[in-house]
Amino acid sequence: MSPSDTVEQRPAAPGSGGWRELYLKEDWWAIWLGLAIVLAAWAWYAAGSSIQWIAVAPAKWAAFPDLTAHFSANAGRYLAQFLLWLIVLGIAVRAMGLALREFVPAFVFVYVVAMAIHTLGAWQYASRYNLEPPLVALLIGMLIANFIGLPKWMDAGFRVEFYIKTGIVLLGATLPFTLIVWAGPIAVLQATIVSVTTFMVIFLAGRRLGLDRRLCATMGAGGAVCGVSAAIAISAAVGARREHAPVAITLVIIWAVIMIFALPLACRALELHAGVAGAWIGTSEFADAAGLAAAQAYGNLADSLPEIEGTSEDAVRAFTLMKVVGRDVWIGIWAFILSIIATTRWETEGTQAKPDVAQIWWRFPKFVLGFAAASVIVTAIAGWYGQAEFDQVVTPALVTPIKTLRTWAFIFCFFSIGLTTRFRELAAAGLRPFTAFTAGVVINVIIGFVLSVIVFAGYWSSLGR
Repeated sequence: MSPSDTVEQRPAAPGSGGWRELYLKEDWWAIWLGLAIVLAAWAWYAAGSSIQWIAVAPAKWAAFPDLTAHFSANAGRYLAQFLLWLIVLGIAVRAMGLALREFVPAFVFVYVVAMAIHTLGAWQYASRYNLEPPLVALLIGMLIANFIGLPKWMDAGFRVEFYIKTGIVLLGATLPFTLIVWAGPIAVLQATIVSVTTFMVIFLAGRRLGLDRRLCATMGAGGAVCGVSAAIAISAAVGARREHAPVAITLVIIWAVIMIFALPLACRALELHAGVAGAWIGTSEFADAAGLAAAQAYGNLADSLPEIEGTSEDAVRAFTLMKVVGRDVWIGIWAFILSIIATTRWETEGTQAKPDVAQIWWRFPKFVLGFAAASVIVTAIAGWYGQAEFDQVVTPALVTPIKTLRTWAFIFCFFSIGLTTRFRELAAAGLRPFTAFTAGVVINVIIGFVLSVIVFAGYWSSLGR
């Protein structure tokens, strides 16, 4: 299966699925699964407990005896978590018409490899070598797909969209609206400028090069927001062709990996304050995992080199506000805007047909609603706390376990993307998409530098003080 077979489901015609869509579409199943996890976490939290027991993940380790001790002590937790994923995902894929006899062994393979990747990411020196689990998962998947190969029937377990959409719903729970308020107007303003400008540059450059505007929109959102998640959401919103999202995802990953190394080196050469560097990285990176790796790398330098002001905490906090809070919330905004534009303008241009407004609903990626609902749930809890108390009380018991399960879902997704990516098919897209996206990269980095290092440097260097 190629990435074109796994990414982007074309929207149904109005009324074609009716209420059956609530259990036949991956969007809705991602909502049900994601919100079920969030509500369960809320229920346990309200009872004075946590779902941390089942939200297990490899702990930091330096030597193999550490691993042996960890897995020996937590074998039951990992088994319970695996069975939870297998059962809930199995129910969903069976309802969507897939064969369990193919999905179950394929998912076992995905989970086992994901555990190995997660374990590698927990290695004490993983950040030094930029071994972020989602990116490692993508690389391993691509190597397997292009140089080893797997049986065709295993494709049933490589559910790229299902995993990423579930992860996005869980992402909403880690981004309560109060975080935007706590971030302040500067962070929101900078994120807005970057998101809008980057999108417009990529879109207009792509159109100038003669690319399909649906591909341009998909690439633009991938560069302006949070890469893989945005590319999948927008490809559905604009009715993109099946090959468009994989092209955008590949470009995002290429530049995300480059920026892991380039941005910390540039910050080091300029001896930027850790908070300022974190903001620039958050403005200029294209994937959360890659950006966090870059911010942590520079933060470690700040902790060890006296000529660099600030701390690793400053770098990570500024990055989080800019990328995870400021830019990622634009997924829903771009999906809503572009679904309207595609339905009312692009698809009726040059014809006498009247826009079918109902298509906006059918086209809109429903899992974005799950993202918003999860955010509202945690916002209702966060409203009772100040930021410091929220970080000390709510985050460890409620948000962190959800974030852990989200990380598992993202690793499943990136590994599946790699397993369904064929180099020869991506090469067929040519250089024009790369050129258009690179134009956005250049503008993105420049604007990020100007805003972070010059215009708002005082804000980012004093953040949290």
